[in-house]
Amino acid sequence: MPTETIQAEGHLIDSGNLQAILTTIVEHGADYEIVTLDVGRTNTDQSRLAMTVTDATSDGLDRLLAKLSGFGCYVRGNPDAVIRDNDIDGAAPEDFYSTTNHRTEVRLAGQWVPVDHQRMDAAIVIDGGRARCVKLRDLRAGDRIICGMQGVRVHPDVQQRDKPSFGFMSNEVSSERRVEVAVGRIAAMMREVKAAGGRIAFVAGPVVIHTGGTDYFCQLVRLGYVDAILSGNALAVHDIEHALTGTSLGIDLNTGHPVEHGHRNHMRAINAVRRAGGIARAVDTGVLTRGLMHACHVHGVPCLLAGSIRDDGPLPETMMDLVAAQEAYAAALEGVSMVVMLSSMLHSIGVGNMLPSWVKVICVDINPAVVTKLADRGSTQTVGVVTDVGLFLHQLARALADTPGAL
Repeated sequence: MPTETIQAEGHLIDSGNLQAILTTIVEHGADYEIVTLDVGRTNTDQSRLAMTVTDATSDGLDRLLAKLSGFGCYVRGNPDAVIRDNDIDGAAPEDFYSTTNHRTEVRLAGQWVPVDHQRMDAAIVIDGGRARCVKLRDLRAGDRIICGMQGVRVHPDVQQRDKPSFGFMSNEVSSERRVEVAVGRIAAMMREVKAAGGRIAFVAGPVVIHTGGTDYFCQLVRLGYVDAILSGNALAVHDIEHALTGTSLGIDLNTGHPVEHGHRNHMRAINAVRRAGGIARAVDTGVLTRGLMHACHVHGVPCLLAGSIRDDGPLPETMMDLVAAQEAYAAALEGVSMVVMLSSMLHSIGVGNMLPSWVKVICVDINPAVVTKLADRGSTQTVGVVTDVGLFLHQLARALADTPGAL
């Protein structure tokens, strides 16, 4: 039966990867035999594993190796990666290597070469001795593409090993006291990122406006902790509606009561911005004098709005070309150190798919299923705070503003 010898190294035990490797093999229906297992003597020492895996078919073995690569397993003996010339635009050879979001290297001419622009669900293209992730739609005939598992090495990120230290931000966070503890830790992480010259992006849904978080989010913008906002048409529309009329979806946010004909206010907000020539022009001409979109324009924070089929209007800045929106999101996320996701399941999952695993991800939502869905779709570095997003922003703004040396 087809057999391959694989190896892995790193913090295999305290990260849980060793158990995950063995469980994956058994659940796949394959067999394994451990050849060597050298366990690190201290928590800073790495462990090394070599083992044989056997499956009933070659295809089954290839599928198993693909699963194991996410835990850092690679074919023993350091063979060079298999490279094939692509034969078609917009697709890859059938056996192309599909990437994870972990740091990846490929073996070229006897040397391990790091893969640039790491992200999940992409192909690896070799160009002039360098390797980079490319989405399937961007592949072209003639591209040199990595195929199979040979000569590919994945490094699961250290955040997985350290995740127990984020226990304060587990899905069980619910009481106000524990949310305050979580917020304090997140504020400290944000200060560290900014002190090191890093960038922080926010993914936000319209719930930020509904829950009264606008002023606190604006404060974060003014303090310099927001380098980009990624969202959809609704966040901007509801923010502008609130800035112009005091309502959000026709509800007076001060009283919580609907106002007469308030259901029309969001369309009037869209119309006002369209008549002004866009959000920036609305701010510059005095049509829009407050709110999150106003703060972003004044402080030079890019707010990227990706449209959907349900959008009213939409606002002139909303990108209705899905591919263009994805590219704009990816460009804004290039090099970010931390992403904070605020009550937007679809945008959060989409952004998660674009991030390498070493980017810190904090997901804040009243629904714990959002955090679970992010992890299930590969963004396993995500840690969650389950709470009202308006309360979270209030406490976060206060924590950052009250800290000596805050920006």
